[in-house]
Amino acid sequence: MISSPPDTLQVARSVAELQQIRPTFAGERVALVPTMGALHEGHRSLFKLAAQHADRVVVSVFVNPLQFGPGEDYARYPRVIDHDLEVCAGAGVDLVFVPSVHDLYPPGRQVLIEAGQMGSVLEGAARPGHFDGVLTVVLKLFNLVRPDVAVFGEKDAQQLACIRRMVVDLNVTVDIIGAPIVREADGLALSSRNRYLTKAERHSALALSAALRAGARQTTVPTILDATRGYLSRAAQDDPSLRLDYVALVNPMSFAEVAADYVGEAVLAVAAHVGTTRLIDNFTVQLSPA
Repeated sequence: MISSPPDTLQVARSVAELQQIRPTFAGERVALVPTMGALHEGHRSLFKLAAQHADRVVVSVFVNPLQFGPGEDYARYPRVIDHDLEVCAGAGVDLVFVPSVHDLYPPGRQVLIEAGQMGSVLEGAARPGHFDGVLTVVLKLFNLVRPDVAVFGEKDAQQLACIRRMVVDLNVTVDIIGAPIVREADGLALSSRNRYLTKAERHSALALSAALRAGARQTTVPTILDATRGYLSRAAQDDPSLRLDYVALVNPMSFAEVAADYVGEAVLAVAAHVGTTRLIDNFTVQLSPA
């Protein structure tokens, strides 16, 4: 049950309500920040960046079932809408769109967006169909909110790359802006899933960012990968609750793994389980000619 929102915030709880409110923004530049809720300081940074690029900021809060696979945490994903509305009000958001699953996905739905090859590797390989679900809901939100610009966090780097590819391939007239990762003082990347971690697991999770820093200090593709994997392997020996999923160095546009002689910007990406929680993180590195 959604309580009454703060007085300064408009909330659309259905597609019909969104369609009533959206025309009041006519003639103004609109930014959309799609979220799954459980908002934290990382999300606040997205809202702040969105406000720098638009007159109105719209935030969607929707836990999208299409991007969760069997056995994943859809049922237990944190749903704290009263908290989220307070965060949005405090951040100067103009409108929060909180649709239900049945409202956003009417009975008889058949059509999905397919993420293609770049959506089948790394996170896509670990979570088959995940990016198809992401792109489907994002395109629906674009069609409903009709934003001029949309802001996504760079922590979900592969998601950002897939969305940018979709916008190009499907001629979607929305400018996509990536927002830098926000970290705790000790380096842990902010994530709504961090609330699943026990105190001990949170300490173990610091190995992800520490491994990325170790890799980023190197200068070649092989040494970057070796340093990152080596750090995580040692951490996993000390703490069996840490289980590495992957380490990869990829082209930021295609998410294809780079060759040993690659020159330019690359994304050093890592995924691991800490206890029962799966976490991802990444650093951007610059590879120069030998």
